[in-house]
Amino acid sequence: MKLEFDHPEIRQSVRKLCADFPGPYWRAKDSEDAYPTEFIDALTQAGFLAALVPEAYGGSGLPLSAAAAILEEIHASGANGAACHAQMYIMGTVLRHGSEAQKQAVLPGIASGAIRLQAFGVTEPTSGTDTTRLRTQAVRKGDSYVVNGQKVFISRALQSDYMLLLARTTPRDQVKKSTQGMSVFLIDMRQALGKGLSIRPIPTMINHATNEIFFDDLEIPAASLVGVEGQGFDYILDGMNAERILIAAECIGDARFFIEKASAYAKERQVFGRPIGQNQGVQFPIARNWAEMAAARLMVAHAATLFEEGKPCGTEANTAKLLASEASWHAADTCLQTHGGYGFAREYDVERKFRETRLYQIAPISTNLILSHIATHVLGLPKSF
Repeated sequence: MKLEFDHPEIRQSVRKLCADFPGPYWRAKDSEDAYPTEFIDALTQAGFLAALVPEAYGGSGLPLSAAAAILEEIHASGANGAACHAQMYIMGTVLRHGSEAQKQAVLPGIASGAIRLQAFGVTEPTSGTDTTRLRTQAVRKGDSYVVNGQKVFISRALQSDYMLLLARTTPRDQVKKSTQGMSVFLIDMRQALGKGLSIRPIPTMINHATNEIFFDDLEIPAASLVGVEGQGFDYILDGMNAERILIAAECIGDARFFIEKASAYAKERQVFGRPIGQNQGVQFPIARNWAEMAAARLMVAHAATLFEEGKPCGTEANTAKLLASEASWHAADTCLQTHGGYGFAREYDVERKFRETRLYQIAPISTNLILSHIATHVLGLPKSF
């Protein structure tokens, strides 16, 4: 199945690169809970992780749809872009709201591969997706901020040189709106580790380099502040739209992987003297998965277009993520069912991808919260919480 109506040259190059990292590579990383360093290095050297970095800072200066194409093809190949996708969208906060000194400090390094900005410190144990109630605080003291608090489910912290951190600089009860009083900081983790910053890995059902992070009187320069103090929530929301669109593209890639895998197996697997794909009970679910994937992909393309045109796209980005994640999950279930017992065998890569794509029903935002957003912001229904 070929779906190459956007950035075909990029897609072809990504597929060629991914062919050097087949199933056995990813199965080994998965079994060892190891970071795919070789794969990330190859993507970096090929310039794919610098796709969204402007040419003035050494990047390619490509639109968001190009980054979506890269991540979609990575996942369609059977690989996993979660090990690097944050580097694409996190840098957007620095690019749009950071000082020139901050841009020069990280953007050229991201483009060359000398620096990794992959850690995004937002979620906390007690607040979850209720971001306005986060407890991590950054208190200004002279030319520094002192940070105290805790973050959880922070991916790639041990593989990052810098982190974008969202923390309260004004207590919630001292602001007019709960979204005020939060600020974004660009933290050099190489300088902070062991000096008030500690990281604890969290074993999970997928190989996602997940961590819990603790801040204990971590002192950072005042120049770490990104943009204006107190406006960090708006900066983070700006980057979240790109995040949702790119992760939706990953889900489209996953759906393609499962559909292609199920179709191929259904053609060759013989039971009762004929291929199982001849049975409507097998072929119809796969066909429905293709229809869901194709429709979701159009929504992803629409959201990416709005983003590139600088138009409001929060609802579209969330809807793209909702539809794409459900398309991938439905395709995963069909693929496993089509393979039967063999789907549980690791050598087929179905069970690994099955576990990986399940994440997107929950992260980076859960399905129910997207439905709540649509209900209140589109349909005008009363807020349910």
